[in-house]
Amino acid sequence: MIDVVVIQRRLTHYRTPLFELLRSSLADSRISLRLVHGQPTPDEIVKKDTGRLLWAEQVKNRYWQVTGKAICWQPLINVLGKADLVVLTQENSLLSNYPLLLKRHLGGPKVAFWGHGANLQSNNPNGIRERFKRWTTNRVDWWFAYTGLSVELIERCGFPRERITNLENAVDTAALRAELASIDPNELAELRQRLGMDGAQVGLYLGSLYAEKRLDIVFETAKKLYAKDPTFRLLIVGDGPMRTEVQRFCMEHSWSVWVGTKTGRDKCFHLSLADVILNPGMVGLGMLDSFIAGVPMVTTDCGLHSPEIAYLRQHYNGVMTENTLDGYVNAVQRILNDEPYRAKLVEGCRNSAQHYTIENMASNFCEGIKKALVS
Repeated sequence: MIDVVVIQRRLTHYRTPLFELLRSSLADSRISLRLVHGQPTPDEIVKKDTGRLLWAEQVKNRYWQVTGKAICWQPLINVLGKADLVVLTQENSLLSNYPLLLKRHLGGPKVAFWGHGANLQSNNPNGIRERFKRWTTNRVDWWFAYTGLSVELIERCGFPRERITNLENAVDTAALRAELASIDPNELAELRQRLGMDGAQVGLYLGSLYAEKRLDIVFETAKKLYAKDPTFRLLIVGDGPMRTEVQRFCMEHSWSVWVGTKTGRDKCFHLSLADVILNPGMVGLGMLDSFIAGVPMVTTDCGLHSPEIAYLRQHYNGVMTENTLDGYVNAVQRILNDEPYRAKLVEGCRNSAQHYTIENMASNFCEGIKKALVS
C-alpha cells in the first residue's frame, strides 16, 4: 500500500468534505491517505471553524509570536512513518516544513507544496519574506496550486509546469444548492416586503466587514446608483470590524439595510433578493456563491484578490472593472439596466457553478497525487 501524508497546521470544517472524498478516491487506487493536523491559534479559536475527522491524526502545535507573526512548530518526524509522499502547506511561518525539505535531499519521502505560490495580500511583494517564499517554491517534487492564477505564480518562479496540479479550489456547495432550490417564492416575497425592497433593484454586499473589502466604494457606488434611480436598494449581509461604519451608513440612508451575518437557508434567501453582488475589494471563494445563486459579481482590479479571482471570466460570469469609482458604478449600472447583458452573465454563472465543485477539486487532487508518486 502506498502511503501519502497531508499535513495541515489546523483542520477547518470546510476542508473535511474534501479530505473524505480524497481518502475514498485514493483508496480505490490502493493509496492510503493520512491526514495530520494541529490546533488553531487562540485568535483562530474564536472563529469556531475547527473541523473534526475521526481518522485524522493530531499533533501538538507550539506557537510563538515574532514581530507580530505567529510562528508554528509541529512535531512531525515521528508521525510520518514510511510515507512515500508528504504534502505540506507553503507558509514561511511553518518551521516544521524545513526539516522535511532537508530530509527530502537525504533519501526521505517526496515532498509537495499546496498553496498559492505567493502572498497575494503582501504589502511588500519584493521583501525578504516573499523572496524566501519564492526560493522555497523550487525545493519540492510537486505542486498543488489553488487555481490557475497560482499555477502562473509558481511557474514564474521557475517550477516546471508539468509538475503542477491545478486543484481549482472549492468548498462543498451541495447544501447551498439544495437550500436555494427549496426557497418558497411566497416566503421570498414576504422577506422582500419586510426589507422594503418590493419592486426594487437590489445590490448585495455579502461577506465579512473589513477594510480590504473596500466598503467605502460600496457606499459611494450605492449613493450614485440611488441618485440615478430611487428604486435602488443596498442590502448588506455580514459582520466584522467595520460593523459601526455599516450601521451608521444604513441609519443615514433609509434605502440601505444591514441584516448582520446570515448562514444556511437565511443566507440563500438574501442572496435570492439580489440582482448584482457588489464586492469592489478582495474576492475569494465568494465567487462560488455568485455562481451557484446566479447573481453576477462586480469587482475591481484592486490588487487584493485571492487566487479564486481566476474563476471570473470577464463579461461571461462576472465583471472586473478598472480601479476607479466611475468605472465601477458604470459596470453595476449596466447589469441593472441591460437585461440581455445581465441574462448572459447569469447563464455564465450557472455554467461555472457546474465546474467549480468540491468533487472536481478532489478528483484533481487525486490525479495529481498519482502523478507525483510516479514522477
